[in-house]
Amino acid sequence: MAEMTMVQAINDALRTEMRRDDRVVVLGEDVGKVGGVFRVTQGLYDEFGDDRVIDTPLAEGGIIGAAIGMALYGMRPIPEIQFSDFIFPAFDQIVSEAAKYRYRSGGEYTCPMVIRTPVGGGIRGGHYHSQSPESLFIHTAGLKVVCPSNPYDAKGLLLSSIRDEDPVMFFEPKRVYRAAKMDVPEGEYTVPLSKAAVVREGKDVTIIAWGAMLYEALQSADDVSVQGVDAEVIDLRTLWPLDIDTIIESVKKTGRVVIVHEAPKACGFGAELLSQISERAFLHLEAPPVRVTGWDTPFPYTLEMEYLPLAHRITPAVLETAKY
Repeated sequence: MAEMTMVQAINDALRTEMRRDDRVVVLGEDVGKVGGVFRVTQGLYDEFGDDRVIDTPLAEGGIIGAAIGMALYGMRPIPEIQFSDFIFPAFDQIVSEAAKYRYRSGGEYTCPMVIRTPVGGGIRGGHYHSQSPESLFIHTAGLKVVCPSNPYDAKGLLLSSIRDEDPVMFFEPKRVYRAAKMDVPEGEYTVPLSKAAVVREGKDVTIIAWGAMLYEALQSADDVSVQGVDAEVIDLRTLWPLDIDTIIESVKKTGRVVIVHEAPKACGFGAELLSQISERAFLHLEAPPVRVTGWDTPFPYTLEMEYLPLAHRITPAVLETAKY
């Protein structure tokens, strides 16, 4: 065991898998000699060289297009998009090509690749460096979508994603990159995809969150406990395919649910979660489900902490839901 930040855990996962499987390559803007803008790939260039750690031009469509070609020829590419806000020039390659290969080939071809990208706010990045676009990719059949909240899960989920036969969007909450530290096993281990974690057990309200907002949900659960409300907190870890069974089991127990995410409320993933909960557990609900989210505006710079659904916004929603 070694204490690691999320940056170190992801770096260790990449290094571990590149040593194990010489088909694994990393490519993206400044991922080589610089080690990436957040230094997540630091040191990989020195160990594996420029054949496997590839600095690319500033062309996201080209990065993903090249990675798709690599995947179809039997490699295991891990393209990095420097910020998720920059992913839109590559959107067509991801949703029209990578996501479709298994279907359009009748299962003859798969496209095993992991698209890594930092997401979310909290670092004063402004509206071009703070967005959370997960729902756009969850909406696209053929993609798996992962968002870890801590170093242990980040390493285990990334190793599982690299070994998966389908394209995976791997969203890394940059606010947690160096803020969270924990013991992480050295060497190989995996965390299964599509399995949520109940990180705090409770009986009164279910709070669902992922990424950096998990910590706000946990803080809110502590806050409401002082007022006699026992909140259960679920970390989705894999957003899609969804572990709906864990969610429904919790909602049947508590009868109440609050969903927290950074993305805007309109058409955010919280809406899909509420729909699935209502379809499967409507008669168990004792209160209207609630979403605490970002606002339906561009992500602001000066009002960043007003935009984010922090604990001080979550707590009143949990209390109101519990008292309903």
